[in-house]
Amino acid sequence: MKTALNFRLALLTLALFVGQSLAYSLNPQPARWEKLGTRKVNYGLDRDEIMVTGYEGRFTALKFRVEKGGINMHKVAIHYGNGDVQEIETRNNIPAGGESRLINLPGNRRIIRKVVFWYDTKNYAGQKATVELWGRH
Repeated sequence: MKTALNFRLALLTLALFVGQSLAYSLNPQPARWEKLGTRKVNYGLDRDEIMVTGYEGRFTALKFRVEKGGINMHKVAIHYGNGDVQEIETRNNIPAGGESRLINLPGNRRIIRKVVFWYDTKNYAGQKATVELWGRH
């Protein structure tokens, strides 16, 4: 009788553990976005860079947000913690209040040291644009 009770208790514990594991795999934690830096960009054709410090962590994707004025993003160079550099032709027109497309990073989760971006502005709004870099954990 005691053995049957222990067996049932062990079976119930196993069922609860499997149920929790299955629930987590079907409903994982939502992606967490973190602002990595901001640059107020110049008029015309230029390049800027945003330094990313090590305490921000590892990332799976990046995106840019633009405020106050639109920009044409031409190219992005992502400098990783291991020394690799990934260049991406973006050719993305981002209006004021808009976002770039999602830039998925190769590999699992990457440490980023800096992001360099080439752009031009048209100054339609009469204000310098502010570019924010966001990383997804």
